[in-house]
Amino acid sequence: MTTKTLTFGDVQVGAELPELAIPITSTLIVAGALASRDFTPVHHDKAAAQATGMQDVFMNILTTNGLVGRYVTEWTGAGGVLKGVSIKLGAPNLPGDTMKMKGTVSQKDDATGVVVVDVAGTNGWGDHVTGSVQVALPKEA
Repeated sequence: MTTKTLTFGDVQVGAELPELAIPITSTLIVAGALASRDFTPVHHDKAAAQATGMQDVFMNILTTNGLVGRYVTEWTGAGGVLKGVSIKLGAPNLPGDTMKMKGTVSQKDDATGVVVVDVAGTNGWGDHVTGSVQVALPKEA
């Protein structure tokens, strides 16, 4: 990802963000569920997840939402401010898989300095998450 803060002028529509591979572990899934106060058993209890037909615990939407935000703000650097995240879940994230995040700048609003990034996170089953992120960037460094 970037080590400097991107400015609005640095970014062009159609620009692709670097891919980010996120290893999916039981620890990540359970920690994300606990941190977001989601105590639904399928996110921390393997037997409960298996009782629903899944092979193991699976990631909750709040953890996915946080990973999407992290992906975009690591690209923008410290000056990027999330203004909106709109995502849809698809295939589950299970331990032992890797989610590969990709993004493309789809819009720029000169009046607000907001950039829209379309994102997708895929794993071995297909699209885990798709959506868009609105992020405000500084006009200059």
